[in-house]
Amino acid sequence: MRSTRIGRMSALTQKTITPIDGSVYVERPLAAQTDIESALARAMAAQRQWKHVPIGERVAMLRRMVEWCVSRADKIGEELSWQMGRPIAYTPNEIRRGFQERALYMCSIAEAALADVRVEPKAGFERFMRREPLGVVVVVAPWNYPWLTSVNAIVPALLAGNTVVLKMAQQTPLVAERYAEAFAAAGLPTGVFQYLHMDHEQTARVIGDARVAFVAFTGSVPGGHAVQRAAAERFIATGLELGGNDPAYVRPDAPLESTIENLVDGAYFNSGQSCCGIQRIYVHRSLYQPFVDGFVELTRKYRLGHPLDAKTTLGPMVRADAAAGVRAQVAAAVSKGAKALIDPKSFAADKEGTAYLAPQVLVDLEQQMMAEEIFGPVAGIMPVENDEQAIQRMNDSRYGLTASIWTTDADAAVRIGDRVETGTWFMNRCDYLDPALAWTGVKDSGRGCTLSRLGLEAFTRPKSFHLKLKP
Repeated sequence: MRSTRIGRMSALTQKTITPIDGSVYVERPLAAQTDIESALARAMAAQRQWKHVPIGERVAMLRRMVEWCVSRADKIGEELSWQMGRPIAYTPNEIRRGFQERALYMCSIAEAALADVRVEPKAGFERFMRREPLGVVVVVAPWNYPWLTSVNAIVPALLAGNTVVLKMAQQTPLVAERYAEAFAAAGLPTGVFQYLHMDHEQTARVIGDARVAFVAFTGSVPGGHAVQRAAAERFIATGLELGGNDPAYVRPDAPLESTIENLVDGAYFNSGQSCCGIQRIYVHRSLYQPFVDGFVELTRKYRLGHPLDAKTTLGPMVRADAAAGVRAQVAAAVSKGAKALIDPKSFAADKEGTAYLAPQVLVDLEQQMMAEEIFGPVAGIMPVENDEQAIQRMNDSRYGLTASIWTTDADAAVRIGDRVETGTWFMNRCDYLDPALAWTGVKDSGRGCTLSRLGLEAFTRPKSFHLKLKP
């Protein structure tokens, strides 16, 4: 597979090491300076024209892009499994479900959400506010959900009249190339969407370039700080979707079977490599032991193995060193008194020195043992005495991306949710993005938002028109 990026070849390359067997799956040249310069110049020139394309035409092209991707979901899913390790049983659904749902929803609301805002009538005047595109948007997307995280920014940015330059994570470069193919097939004008394979230093220079108007970044907290530093000399906005250490609270009235089923999935899907995955579970003491027993029983049913095996339900982590890091975090918790309930030896594929890691359940925890994001297949379960203690412990974190409550009492869910410091508050579900709602975080989980009407507006600036009709 060859890159479609235009420009002379760089002497430096990036390699994607598949976690499946440690081999090189993709190798691509890094962008040369001439590539970067050309891409930014094309983006600037294209944006001047793209902003005047009627929104309905923009929507039609983006719908065709989505159709192209969905029709190739099986192929895209397989190469995604090779790049980052998620089982083939799930990877095509990143395109067919979440990607398609989010993109088409944003297309469906674009005309109304981006329409001029009329104010109250005033005799002799016409007054309204227009949502102007920002210009060139740089999207920096991660490997763990490369299509889902990137679509949150790419589609609304383009709908709003911006041009986009995508920097995809080194682990999943083919996602950027498939976007380019899809947009070309959809008839998107040259320069409206581009991608660049870049290292961290090159990305920082692009963020600092005067032609860039906005940066949408999804990644780690240190990565967010790096983006802020790169943009610090310029008056541009940044959208930052960073880490998480998401809690769940199981109340005494929770439906036990469905709660366990959903929280196990929320903790271990994608091998726990999700910023909004469940890590801390607080269970009312009256349900604590049956909950733990059921959680462990279901966790033991996972099948850890080769991602291209259709029966595999848990694939390798993205890298062997990432798996080693999670093993070290679990060992540190156990050394401080926590108890691990899963014997890794019961999962034959679990092997130290590889990316294959068994899921783990930790109990007998102190709050501080789960203070940091683990980003792996590990769930910590702790008892609480009441709502008040659950609220205090959920808020006792520097992160605030999502949190969930499991109960049959919707009034209690809203009352408790009002006091929990989080970007999204769920009742009886978790780890899901509804495109009609703003996707946002608080504290070290980031700032700004994507998706929803507000997510479209984030890629615009207001421009006021104040017309006196008679001089």
